[in-house]
Amino acid sequence: MTDNTAPISLPVNVEQIQQLLPHRYPFLLVDRVIEIVPDQSVVTLKNVTINEPFFNGHFPNHPVMPGVLLVEAMAQSAGLLTQLSARVKGGSPSSLFYLAKVDNARFNAPVVPGDQLRMEVRLKRLLRSMGLFEARTLVDGKEVASCELMCASRSEK
Repeated sequence: MTDNTAPISLPVNVEQIQQLLPHRYPFLLVDRVIEIVPDQSVVTLKNVTINEPFFNGHFPNHPVMPGVLLVEAMAQSAGLLTQLSARVKGGSPSSLFYLAKVDNARFNAPVVPGDQLRMEVRLKRLLRSMGLFEARTLVDGKEVASCELMCASRSEK
């Protein structure tokens, strides 16, 4: 990191992620943060295994990760960008982060057990407590999903 801000030690592991996001198993869909430019972009990873609970019904004998969970993983990555950015600035991270809108979602290839998701999220604009993000997910360098996300943060009182 540059300037006088507190550095973020990479990679950010799942225990640290659980301090930043309220999600827990089976809905915590980010395993690691590997790159971050505060207030600009983040790169996260998710290892997809056959043990994921959604594979029991989606689909038996042909496991495919649901597209809505790919969107959720990208949204959680956006949440990590805002939470880690707040921490670098010495602020207190917001404890609640809500997905408010999804635009232009595209699913280009199925995600299956054994894939490692690389979520790349870029902050396009921040307006008060709302963030507009551009997100994409890659497997082995190939884009498998993308979307624009609007997320809203709310401090717990």
